[in-house]
Amino acid sequence: MDIVRNADGTLVVPVQPQRHHDTDDDAEGPSAGADGDATQTKAAPTTRVLHPGEGGYDEALAEWDLQQNPDRAPVVSTATGRQEAMTVVHAVATSPDHAVAPAVAALDDPEAGGEALRHVLVGGVHSVEAFAAEVAEAKGGDPLSAHQATKIIGEVLAELD
Repeated sequence: MDIVRNADGTLVVPVQPQRHHDTDDDAEGPSAGADGDATQTKAAPTTRVLHPGEGGYDEALAEWDLQQNPDRAPVVSTATGRQEAMTVVHAVATSPDHAVAPAVAALDDPEAGGEALRHVLVGGVHSVEAFAAEVAEAKGGDPLSAHQATKIIGEVLAELD
């Protein structure tokens, strides 16, 4: 099952069902099947919705991005790409209407910027926090929260794809 990215930035991710180990008590209880094996009476959900900033979101977003182009080479961040990434994140964060498309269109090298953003995501939440601090230092203003930065990165990557 693939990860689905919703328009609001949330991700619907597959969840592995918990394994149920039979015990002697299970075999005697009312949920036991005809052969004494326990049967599951309540199915666990097979998906979960993750919101930006929630544990596991960054990793799921990186996985979603990889699903969009599974043949893509491993991500590499260049100095130019890092500058492009900081520019687009700052532009979206400071835009009055949070406009992603014009910020992406204004980039000189959107592909390099996208690669740098993917590189940030692969590093996890600490990488996102460090990137947000770097954007604030380079472009001015207060650092974005990891939640805000991750959401913007996801929107930019969706626009690039």
